[in-house]
Amino acid sequence: MKAVFYEEHGDTDVLQYGELPDPEPSRGEVLVDVKAGALNHLDVWTRRGMPSPGEFPHIAGSDAAGVVKEVGEDVTRFEPGDRVAVCAGSYCGTCEYCREGEHSLCTSYTIIGEHSTGVHSELTTLPEENLVHVPDHVDWETAAAAPLVFQTAWRMLHSRAELEQGEDVLVLGASGGVGHAAVQIADHAGATVYATGSSQEKLDAASELGADHVINYEAENFAEAIDRLTDGRGVDVVIDHIGGATWQDSMSSLAKGGRIVTCGATGGPKVEVNITDLFWNQYDIMGSTMGSNADIDGVLPLVWDGTLEPQIRETLPMSEIATAHEMLQDREGFGKVVVIPDSEL
Repeated sequence: MKAVFYEEHGDTDVLQYGELPDPEPSRGEVLVDVKAGALNHLDVWTRRGMPSPGEFPHIAGSDAAGVVKEVGEDVTRFEPGDRVAVCAGSYCGTCEYCREGEHSLCTSYTIIGEHSTGVHSELTTLPEENLVHVPDHVDWETAAAAPLVFQTAWRMLHSRAELEQGEDVLVLGASGGVGHAAVQIADHAGATVYATGSSQEKLDAASELGADHVINYEAENFAEAIDRLTDGRGVDVVIDHIGGATWQDSMSSLAKGGRIVTCGATGGPKVEVNITDLFWNQYDIMGSTMGSNADIDGVLPLVWDGTLEPQIRETLPMSEIATAHEMLQDREGFGKVVVIPDSEL
């Protein structure tokens, strides 16, 4: 089979699209004929070596969709011909967190494509618990682009922040995968949505997806804009997947009793917190990683029925994977980048 892989960490020039041995399903695994994959900023960090996969060559990618080609022993949920999408979080199923349904808190939680072999290849094998059924009417690009970012955003807003109708939500980086999913989920929950972006094109796209107020962070400080737009109150929830570069302004944007939820640190992992502000204003700071099965079950039906919609900024053949990575790291466009095996074009 052909696959996207690299044999060392580095810039986009380490990416290859070439022949690797065909995988075979082991007990409990499913062999999938991949029809489409989708990129996340996670792919850029993993390619650069953060964290390092266990061995090389490393097949990239955490998002994909396709058709079941073969099933291993003891597989009960799928059979050849089924349409499936990948849910990238792997868990033990037996620890105290898994028993409580909090799979993303599992003591051995890992992410496919980050800590183990990825799925940007013509064929891939996965444990059956890492697959979900895809309805016949859903196109492959949507099926591939939805699971990771919509699961992540759903967990941040619903499972962690416990967002309520009528609250105010600020979504940073609304043009990205998690950001554009969070705008839609918050709007669907009945929140007033504030969204940031770096261009009018991105802000217009966020507005079309449900943002009530948009802020060009290149033109004005978003914390000052939130202060102005909310008459000094601030917002109830901030969705921040950037980290160091935005943290102080995110905290300054909160109303008393507000919650900040973070799932990433693309702008730096180290932040400072003014403890006096934290306790005096009774803020909550919450971490969130991908999601549990309940988050998948909550959000994907809304994607399959069209209530929520992954935005596809570009679809490229897998052989142009370097261009796809460059689009992510250069923050071009709005939404997800999808890659298709060259044999499917």
